[in-house]
Amino acid sequence: MTAVTMTTPAGARRRTRAATGQLAGTWTLLRLALRRDRIMLPIWVLALGGSFSSVGNSIASIYDTAAQRAELAASMNGNSSLRAMYGPVFDDSVGGLVSWRMAAFGAVLAAVMSLIVVVRHTREEEETGRQEMLSSAMVGRRAPLTAALLAAVIANTALALVMGAGLAGSGAGGAGAVALALAVAGTGVLFACTAAIAAQFTESARLAKGLTAAVIGAAFVLKAAGDSASDDGSSVLTWLSPIGWAENVRAYADERWWVLLVLAAAVVVQAVLAYGLAGRRDVGMSFLATRPGPARGRISTAFGLALRLQRGALTGWTLSFAVVGVAFGGLTGGAADLVGDNAKTREVFERMGGQAGLTDAFLAVMISVLGMVAALYIVASVLRLHGEETVGRAEPVLAGGVGRTGWAAGHLVIAFGGAALLMTAGGLGLALGYGHELPAVLGASLVQLPAIWLLGGVTVLLYGAFPKAAVASWGVAGICLALGWLGPAVDMPQAVMDMSPFTHLPKLPGGTGMEWGPVLALTAVAVALVGTGVGALRRRDVLT
Repeated sequence: MTAVTMTTPAGARRRTRAATGQLAGTWTLLRLALRRDRIMLPIWVLALGGSFSSVGNSIASIYDTAAQRAELAASMNGNSSLRAMYGPVFDDSVGGLVSWRMAAFGAVLAAVMSLIVVVRHTREEEETGRQEMLSSAMVGRRAPLTAALLAAVIANTALALVMGAGLAGSGAGGAGAVALALAVAGTGVLFACTAAIAAQFTESARLAKGLTAAVIGAAFVLKAAGDSASDDGSSVLTWLSPIGWAENVRAYADERWWVLLVLAAAVVVQAVLAYGLAGRRDVGMSFLATRPGPARGRISTAFGLALRLQRGALTGWTLSFAVVGVAFGGLTGGAADLVGDNAKTREVFERMGGQAGLTDAFLAVMISVLGMVAALYIVASVLRLHGEETVGRAEPVLAGGVGRTGWAAGHLVIAFGGAALLMTAGGLGLALGYGHELPAVLGASLVQLPAIWLLGGVTVLLYGAFPKAAVASWGVAGICLALGWLGPAVDMPQAVMDMSPFTHLPKLPGGTGMEWGPVLALTAVAVALVGTGVGALRRRDVLT
């Protein structure tokens, strides 16, 4: 006889209770996550979502005729370097140009927002020991991961709503706005799942963020390589990239809704993998253990320890700047194609890059972009001090023969010196990609340092004097980035633009030439901020 196994109601109930127990406390953790992110997430959503409508209004103002938009689309699709950066133009309407200009970059920024949310509420909670304390209560094994992913889904849903409303308000609504919003938000959710997987493999939140950021960067490189080779998004390399999927939704150009199903399927696969990994390890552990070892040789000094902790991030940033510099340099020769005969576009570039020749203005814009991104590096590097202090690793170091000034100085040398290294790598890459003007381009890149250092000084001051408010330095850097990126395009008042230290730098190469007054003034302010912040650090208690 064949044995027949029957599932009893009692057995089904036990399995249901077990599955429910795995998620116990999810809603409580979700409310906690949203409360902790009540400032950060609205800023991300409103700034990123609002940028789509701002770009739509700018395009409608600058390219106000169908002929001008058609000329722009033809120029973009005929230039492989510009396609690599922005992708092909599938439609020359205002909405189609917004999708061309913002789909890839919006997807990347949504992915960054998602990785920050997920890693913060998973691996970072475990690294600081808070998750172990929470898990001692009625919290299921998979509840923290579920709460983090739900927070990311809520953030991306809000982003999609803001994008759709903004695009509709700028006159680029309809099905295209829905498709573009879903593509960008869906990419954000996809990389939230990628971050959830990375959090299972590393014992450090920093490494989890680094791994996810590396995947995002690789996805953008694949998209860029594919778009450079094909002017219709059909390259295999483009289809290997989730960012390429967002582009190939083709918002405003006979939308391909089925591509959203590909995104959804990838989300499900990665979520299942993340949940499977989360159930196979203990809290605080990972599948890739950190290599142990005693402090010997150079690592026994404060600077050696700081270099050991930050060398991976510094190396990654430096290589990225060199590669991006080469890419930007390659675009310089096509600057005239980008602008064409449109006087309004030329005015925007000149406001960003100074009243000079178009090529010099374009180079100045690219260098300014590198400088503003380098400001994000210096903020992250300085805040490594805050991270070491809050997780309890700074206290045993300071209990030995290392003073607070020496301990902080090790990290600050990496932060401020690293910014100089980044701008050097970016400048060399720009000159290499462009093919000439090495001294002028490298010098213009290094002129960005006083503004970068000033933002680093603000971070040091906040960390030293007001450690609980140190994360506000991200907001300061973000405001400067938004002013530099969107301010000239939307013609913001000069009084508002002057809030950013980058506004006061000479626009090199070209422009009115080197002006030492603003450079020296910004450097002096940066030195004063760093000195004040380190002095405050020496006088306050160590965080516990």
